Amino acid sequence: MAHIRGLILNQMVQFETPRLDASFAALSDATRRGVLEQLGRSDASITELADKFHMTLTGMKKHVSVLEHAGFVTTQKVGRVRTCKLGLRGLEEEAAWIERYRQVWAARFDALDRVVEDLKRKETVDE
Repeated sequence: MAHIRGLILNQMVQFETPRLDASFAALSDATRRGVLEQLGRSDASITELADKFHMTLTGMKKHVSVLEHAGFVTTQKVGRVRTCKLGLRGLEEEAAWIERYRQVWAARFDALDRVVEDLKRKETVDE
């Protein structure tokens, strides 16, 4: 049994993707998605973002830090002002991951549709 547990853990480690983990963690929060949307329109200071989202500077700094860690945002401090802008990193890896699972689920639903159609056909024949 310990061997099986070890095998499962090893497989889980194989699928560890720190970049995807950081991305999805960053995107899981509505405020952080809003910050990305805002920065897509124009660069902004942390103070401006905090005001826009009605939160403390400390709270906004934490959100920006998560986005920065994921590579979605870069910051630059000039004097006392830290300005945020969108990072250069795109969402290609995340989109590819989502697409793989979309295809898996689409195939499963197609198979389910075929089973339902077969059952309907058999039901009609039996009547």
